[in-house]
Amino acid sequence: METCRAGGPGGQHRNVTDSAVRLLHVPSGVQVTASESRSQHRNRAVAWERLIARLEQLNRVPAKRVPTRRSKGAVERRLAEKKRHQAAKRLRTTARNEE
Repeated sequence: METCRAGGPGGQHRNVTDSAVRLLHVPSGVQVTASESRSQHRNRAVAWERLIARLEQLNRVPAKRVPTRRSKGAVERRLAEKKRHQAAKRLRTTARNEE
């Protein structure tokens, strides 16, 4: 844990007090900072929350994707519907060509 001066607007109080907190998780190398408040204690609490959230995010194992495929019946129904649609379109084009 390291404290430092918070940058940005805030005037004299911010320029004088070491209220920003920087936490470093050595095993993973994750670093978080908090400098929103003028209180070092509040910034430390916020920084710990951020560090815990970041480590949880890094350690989360994504769910294994289960490859799915359409059932044989669904494929046959889809192809049958496409053939019906194709036949209807073919009837429309032949009617125009005969005129």
